[in-house]
Formats: sequence, C-alpha cells, structure tokens
Amino acid sequence: MKKSLKLGLGAALAVALSAASGFAENVKIAFIDPLSGPFASTGTNGLHQYEFAADYMVNQNGGVLDGRNFEIVAFDNKISPKESLIQLQVAIDQGIRYIAQGNSSGVANALTDAIDKHNRRNPDSRVLFLNYAAVDPALTNDKCNFWHFRFDANADIKMDALTDVIVANEDIKKVYIIGQDYSFGKAVAAAATKFLGEKRPDIEIVGNELHPIGKVKDFTPYSRKINASGADAVITGNWGADMLGLGKSVIENGFEGPIYTYYAAGSGITAAFGDTGKGRIRLISQGGINPIASEEARAAYNAFKEKYPEGNIDQSRIFNVIGMLAQAIEGAGTADDVVEVAKQLEGMEYESMWGGKVFMRPQDHQLIQDMNVGVHTDENIEFDYDTSGYGILTESTIEMASMDSATTCKMRRP
Repeated sequence: MKKSLKLGLGAALAVALSAASGFAENVKIAFIDPLSGPFASTGTNGLHQYEFAADYMVNQNGGVLDGRNFEIVAFDNKISPKESLIQLQVAIDQGIRYIAQGNSSGVANALTDAIDKHNRRNPDSRVLFLNYAAVDPALTNDKCNFWHFRFDANADIKMDALTDVIVANEDIKKVYIIGQDYSFGKAVAAAATKFLGEKRPDIEIVGNELHPIGKVKDFTPYSRKINASGADAVITGNWGADMLGLGKSVIENGFEGPIYTYYAAGSGITAAFGDTGKGRIRLISQGGINPIASEEARAAYNAFKEKYPEGNIDQSRIFNVIGMLAQAIEGAGTADDVVEVAKQLEGMEYESMWGGKVFMRPQDHQLIQDMNVGVHTDENIEFDYDTSGYGILTESTIEMASMDSATTCKMRRP
C-alpha cells in the first residue's frame, strides 16, 4: 500500500512539473507494418512518408492544441496477423491511442476485430484504427466499426474505376485475373468479375486464380498459363515483391497486352520494371503526382526528396491521414478522447494538396476521393519513382469515385 501511494505521488509530481515547464506530451501514432521480410521495402517507405508528413504538416507548424507534436512509433509486424496483435497490445500498453496500418487486409481484419473488442472492454484506453492501405471491402461493410477509418479507396471502388477504363478499350476481349490468396486478392477477383460482367459481358474471363502470398519465388508457371490463355489484358491486385515477381515474369515470358494493377509503383518496383513496363503497366491510385496536383504538393514532394533522396511519395493518402487527424484533434479540442476525435473525422471534408476535396463518409468511415488511372512511362514525368526516370503519368480521372456506392455497414456508436 505504501509503495502504491509513493508511486501515485511521484506521478502527480511529474505531471505538475511538466505543466509548470510548459511540456506538451507528443501525440503518438503506432505504425504497425512489415519492416523486415519480403515486404520490408514497402513498409519502410510507408514509415518514411508517415514520419515526413508528421514533421512537415504538423510539427514544424507548431503541433496541435497546446503545441503537441505528432510522433510516429514503428512496430514491425512481419506481415503476420498474429505478430500484429502482439504489437498492437504493446502499443496500447505504451499509452498509444492511434494505430496506423495498411499492408495486408488480413492484418487489418485482425486488428479491427481486436481494437473493437479492446475498446468495448477498456473505455479508459480506447484507440482509433487509421487504415491507410488495406482495401478489403468487408472492412467498411459487414466488418465495419466506429473505431476504424479507411483513407484508401476499397477494392470495389478501385475496380469500378479501373474497369471503366478497361471496357472502353475495344481491343480487349479476354482478361486474365490473378492475385494473392487472401481476403484482398479474393475481393479484387470478385470485383473484377462483377464489374466486367455488368459493363462488358462480351469480355471473356479466361483465367481467375490465386497464389500464396509472399511465397512464390518463380512466377513462370503462372505466366505461361496467362500466355496460353490468349488473354488481351491482365488484372492483378498484387503488391510488394509479389507484384514485381509476377509483372516481370509475365512480360519476360512474352505477354504484350496491358497489365492493370493496384500497386505496381515505387518501393523498387518502378526501377525494376524500367523500360520493359513502359506503356504496359497501368495503375489505379489516388493523388496527382504527374502532373502534380498543386504547388503545395510540389513543395512537399521536393522537401521529401531532400530528406529521402532515394525515396518516393507513392502513398500520398498518408498525408491525408496526418492532415485529417490533426484537423480532427483541433476540432475535438483533445487528442486523448478518441471518441470525440472520431466524431470529428466522421463526415469531414478535407482539401488535399494531392487532388482537391476528400470526404470521410460517416455511414461506413470510407474515404471518398478522386481516383486516377495512370501508365508507367518516362515521358512527361516530373517526379519519378526509385530515381529511375520512370513514374506514373495520369491518363484519366474519376472524380469522387463511388460517392453513392452501397454499404452494408451497420455501425454501433459509443
């Protein structure tokens, strides 16, 4: 009992001294993503973008509220849902109230379930899940919850926009769909089948298969099947090492049609494709890089390159996460009451430097934004990826994509 009393007095004294000295505790954001293993380059580049965005957009401008800075705390989840849950608990135990994750919808599904359970059982230590890249539609549909906010477009929204471009190409009569064997890969395949069937029922799907995530060393057998199928185009949601391995193998084995992708840029992928991907690789994404969307974005990108000469801003939505969180905290008047912060995020309209207004749809916490379809090229590229001379040039834009799309979310609010 005496020991507990002494610790309580010590803590109170520390708080009093901090207040007297004008100290403002940092707002910590746990970054839980792969920093080792086959997807380490993707996770590391995302971490650099988070660290830069926090400093550039918030900290160097005086922080939030009473001068509180954003601090990004990195946790390596090794792309494992089990490891992610361990790191989540470590972050919570450290008093961190904001969790950022994006690589792997399998991880995101585990995190959102765990966070929902934790928040119901522990109202004094609730956390928010800032999902910046995991796009399984279920996360903002049947598995939605109040604590989860998605800042990327989900797989259905992306495929709806991407298939608008595909069906406009009358030379495409046959399509091969291939992806990673987990929730996201399955969602991409289902969406491609659905939208192609609705928009161009004459297009034949000549292949639809999944492969183990992060385990295929040689994609030659898959590439040979694609070529043998007579496909005019390939659709894949692959990312990281699996995107690079599949794409290079398909091209090297003689496929000459367009390859429509979700994540075929940056993190070494653009440099590896180089000239072989020119005019072949197409990408659905948000945020205008080439051409740059605004002078503000140009200044931010140039500042980022000064700090990370070999790095890329290939996930500009990370800047939206930081900017919108800062705006929500200011609006709530607190960074510690995550319920009030969440209420500010719901329905927020935010002017993104990367392409105009974005809108956090309140009914399912899905961010609505412009979607761009671009091509891998070295022509008219102001900001290349991987210092390769190649980048993604926007060819078409779908404004506020899927603003009125249906959701099955039935959200329970605290």
